[in-house]
Amino acid sequence: MSRPEDNLPPDLYYNDTESRKYTTSSRVQSIQATMTNRALELLDLTTSSFILDIGCGSGLSGEILSEAEPPHTWIGVDISPSMLAVALDREVDGDLLLGDMGQGLPFRAGSFDAAISISAIQWLCNEDEKGVDPKTRLSRFFDSLYACLKRDGKAVCQFYPRDDKQRDMICSAAIKAGFGAGLLEDDPETKNKKLYLVLTVGGEGNKDITGVVQGMDGVDVFDNRKKLMEKAKKDAKKGTKAWIMKKKEQERKKGKIVKADSKYTGRKRGIKF
Repeated sequence: MSRPEDNLPPDLYYNDTESRKYTTSSRVQSIQATMTNRALELLDLTTSSFILDIGCGSGLSGEILSEAEPPHTWIGVDISPSMLAVALDREVDGDLLLGDMGQGLPFRAGSFDAAISISAIQWLCNEDEKGVDPKTRLSRFFDSLYACLKRDGKAVCQFYPRDDKQRDMICSAAIKAGFGAGLLEDDPETKNKKLYLVLTVGGEGNKDITGVVQGMDGVDVFDNRKKLMEKAKKDAKKGTKAWIMKKKEQERKKGKIVKADSKYTGRKRGIKF
């Protein structure tokens, strides 16, 4: 079964027909409700809060937020006009904004107590058009998300990575933005496994986010920060191939002429007698 992300960009894939089909599917509604309730459990909000729903679609997750105990106020942002039109027809409680999260979230610093995103951020990894850089889009998204959350705020993003490389790219972007980040995987041994990226802004959570999800039944907990930081440290070491390639790319962006890359780039020279 093909992934929606492999077909078209989200604003084109979710046209009027697909948006209504998605929203009226009882299977989709059930899955969406389960994942949104799980995200709320991980947010662990004890009072009514102001929440950003990223990739809100037709408002299925927003309904859960409005009906939660305690109930929450929310704003939803989505790139699909058709999805938002369905949300308006359904008269959801939240305010809605048309926007591309890959261009950054257009909110004032410290606007939200928390944020959720259900089945959305993997779209940022697609190269839908020539010149689109997934790493740049992920950086813009996580940088702006970090900024618009209050200090000690938290975000939970459920997503479907294509592979481990894509998963690590997403986690790395979140960590570089300043988040404390941990991964929780529900039902890891089944085909229905779900991955949640739990993010914190400031406070103790930045030191060890795994404490938020440890001890839960039926889940595996990962914390990629140490591995990713060690890799970044290794790559940044002067004289390594990664360091040379990075420097050459920086020079190219400045318009300078740089020797073409080859299989010999960064290779250590043998000892000459």
